[in-house]
Amino acid sequence: MKIAQIVCTFPPYYGGMGNSVYELSKGLIDLGHDVEVITPQYQKDTDSEKMEYVRRLDPRFSYGNAAVLPQVKSILSGYDLVHLHYPFFGTAGMVYRFKKDNPKIPLVITYHMDPRGSGWKGLLFQMYAKYYMPRVLRSADLLVSASFDYLLQSGAEKIYKENKEKWIEIPFGVDIHRFFPGEKESALLDELGLQRDIPTVLFVGGMDRAHYFKGIPVLLRALSLLKKKRVPFQAIFVGDGDMKGEYERVCGALFLKTWVRFVGKVSAEQLPSYYRLADLFVLPSIDISEAFGMVLLESFASGVPVVASDLPGVRSIANQGGVVVPAAHELELASAIADYFQENITTKGLWARRVRELAEDKFSWEHIAGRFQQEYEKLVRKV
Repeated sequence: MKIAQIVCTFPPYYGGMGNSVYELSKGLIDLGHDVEVITPQYQKDTDSEKMEYVRRLDPRFSYGNAAVLPQVKSILSGYDLVHLHYPFFGTAGMVYRFKKDNPKIPLVITYHMDPRGSGWKGLLFQMYAKYYMPRVLRSADLLVSASFDYLLQSGAEKIYKENKEKWIEIPFGVDIHRFFPGEKESALLDELGLQRDIPTVLFVGGMDRAHYFKGIPVLLRALSLLKKKRVPFQAIFVGDGDMKGEYERVCGALFLKTWVRFVGKVSAEQLPSYYRLADLFVLPSIDISEAFGMVLLESFASGVPVVASDLPGVRSIANQGGVVVPAAHELELASAIADYFQENITTKGLWARRVRELAEDKFSWEHIAGRFQQEYEKLVRKV
């Protein structure tokens, strides 16, 4: 089957949507399909962008992650199936018009998340969601959500309720060959100035203003409560952005520098080693801008249970391999962390095995790609 995957961002640029399409495409190729990812070429120097099965098109116009790719209307007729990953401002409309002209080519749309913004950008998103998004989504033969729990709180709720039969739930996946349990690396512990026998909390996420919702100050305040209660811990914060300095200042004001390490951006090759240092992963996000939390799956695959905020989408994953606490509530968060650290070794071992098995059985990209293959084949057979 010849499949087009259309997405607004793609590696080497970091982003959950692009990374998920990268992994899904690899999985489908391994199953024998001819997959081509169609995405904007954002830079003139394309050496770092060159990848097999990726077709980067010059946008007529681009702003942030929005891009107008009028070329798609003429090239998509060469595929057996088209899969659009939404939101993709500018190009989603081109795909919609292509579908109107080519109704026999199946169109799949994955609704990843609500676009969010403030000021004029936020107003524009609201207008688009009200007047244009419904037309785009209704044009699909199949609509996919990673979490119906999130979908029912999202801007696509009305579209879901008017035609539930058109929707299916397929979660995102994780590379279980890259993320796996293992011993804590002594060299990395030494580099960070951490101790092997002290329970370690891990956070991984963006630290720029766009990721304000990650809840880092909430986690820092929870750690401060642990310190006051003399609960042993050490913590690693992985990520970078223009707010990192502010978070480090908060850390200092709470007198946590002895116990907390802000390590900045970590390479894709290094990241699994950081997960293996952790005893517990924490996702303290504060609002629905956190649509899923793919870091939870990376943690599961690494054999690390989680504590996460009780948010749509997030909780449906976290509840399977950890506990959820009220969002933006440092007292509840501190209590959940302390409770896990006080469990005996046998219980912790059971948790580690459980979350790894979850990753292998339900969330491996091989499993997820197989589910998409089944749905694609159903659509193509209908034509």
